[in-house]
Amino acid sequence: MRIGLEEGESEVGFREYMATPPRTPDVPASARPLSIAVVGPDDHRRGAVVDALADCPNRQIPDMVASPGNVSDRAKLLMRSFDVVIVDLDSDPEASLDLVKEICDRSTAIVMVYSAQADPDLVVRSMRAGAREFLRLPFSHSAMSEALDRTLARRPTAQPVQTADGELFVFLGAKGGAGVTTLACNFAVELAQDSSKKTLLIDLNLPLGDAAINLGVKAPYSTVDALQNSERLDASFLSNLIVRFGDFLSVLAAPTELTPYQASNEAVDRLINVALQEFDYVVVDAGLRLDLQKTVLFNREATIYLVTQIGIPELRNANRLISRFSAEGGPKLQVVVNRYESGSLGISDSQLAKALTKEPNWKVPNNYAAVRKMQNTATPLALEDSTISKTIRQMVKRACPDLNIAEKKKGFSFFR
Repeated sequence: MRIGLEEGESEVGFREYMATPPRTPDVPASARPLSIAVVGPDDHRRGAVVDALADCPNRQIPDMVASPGNVSDRAKLLMRSFDVVIVDLDSDPEASLDLVKEICDRSTAIVMVYSAQADPDLVVRSMRAGAREFLRLPFSHSAMSEALDRTLARRPTAQPVQTADGELFVFLGAKGGAGVTTLACNFAVELAQDSSKKTLLIDLNLPLGDAAINLGVKAPYSTVDALQNSERLDASFLSNLIVRFGDFLSVLAAPTELTPYQASNEAVDRLINVALQEFDYVVVDAGLRLDLQKTVLFNREATIYLVTQIGIPELRNANRLISRFSAEGGPKLQVVVNRYESGSLGISDSQLAKALTKEPNWKVPNNYAAVRKMQNTATPLALEDSTISKTIRQMVKRACPDLNIAEKKKGFSFFR
């Protein structure tokens, strides 16, 4: 399969070389198969590398070629989290050395280069760019195997996550369409704005999360990239996946394309713990992800905002979830009735409290026009003066009582 490479173009193509046995949590990083990308537009030279790799034990090569000269494909190469990237120097040495440096700067991959020339200056420049091995074509019988052995010895492993100091806020829906994403996004914006502290919004409403769309940000990488590479996930890796919104808010978005992916509890735990280690506040849009109840998202240190509406199915689900979360040792629970209108559907406030088994902590007013404007313009409600923004502001103030939260004035800008 060839992606984005037309006849006459000089972009560097790459072929992926990856072992297929599944990874299991019990296998140490040093014992796992290496995932390798072979980068170069010349079929003959690239084929020589692939043949040498094929002689190494327990390796298989799928048919895959792409073009990192294209911005999108280059980004995919940089963030696919390969263990090793092997780059052809001969077709375009300057472009290849730039790619080597970019890979070394932005990923944990070990980079090798190959060339038919033994130019001492090229060797030195390759090492300065970050390459760890310089392979000469044609390869000797043992050259590739020895290079891979050295690579295994240098292979990075994820460091244990230190104690997390950040605070965790999780928004969960009692039913689809309850408005979880709207509330999570605006809570995160308000929290970052009023605290002036590092805040991260994580979209775990997979596979169809809309947090990035609500905030009007474009994210080349996603939550799935973080979860798929959890074994090597650390603060540095996470920083490459997020996008900024204003001075203090970062966003780890859901994929822009439909990407079905079932993450393990261990992967989710590592993502959240790394985030809490790096950020003062972590806000999670969990959508309807009740399957994550055994993760740190639902432990006693987290605050769960259970979002429901006034409707029989929503209130029934909320009732059952409140019973579940109210058990000893559960998370701190805040019940949020979204799109609240007094007496809606003939349900009085006393009947609402009875249905929920408790008084709701928050009643977010129904303001369809304001929400639709936010969705159409990607301007968060927290930046406007509305009945909804006032309630969200109070939610943030209650969550972080030490913050000095003033009433917003018209014309206030999130970008200082």
